[in-house]
Amino acid sequence: MTALAQAVAAYGQAQDHIRTPRGTEYDAIARITRALTSTSKERDTRFRDFVAALYANRRLWTHLAAAVADKDNSLDPDLRAKLFYLAEFTETHTRKVLNDGADPDVLVEINSAIMRGLIAEGTQ
Repeated sequence: MTALAQAVAAYGQAQDHIRTPRGTEYDAIARITRALTSTSKERDTRFRDFVAALYANRRLWTHLAAAVADKDNSLDPDLRAKLFYLAEFTETHTRKVLNDGADPDVLVEINSAIMRGLIAEGTQ
């Protein structure tokens, strides 16, 4: 094996995993959304996992809210306001899911819409 082939073999795979910030956001949202989806259907038997998924989702949206509230954020102000509203809605609805048994599917729908938007902008 030549030195070039060895270098490609050693470093080529690492290059495949380099992500853009949007790609990283997509991966985080997708991971949390999968956890919400899988645990919500079995929340009676996997309640601890369900609560952990809700908590992770709430933390994600708290982080997104802080990011869009930053005066140096370069997103369009209208989009920033919409994302901040979604963060507030997610906080409120998560409380309703836990306290009143509200349907968590709307949280999955919101995350899925955000993921579609990230794909449209190019996550790689």
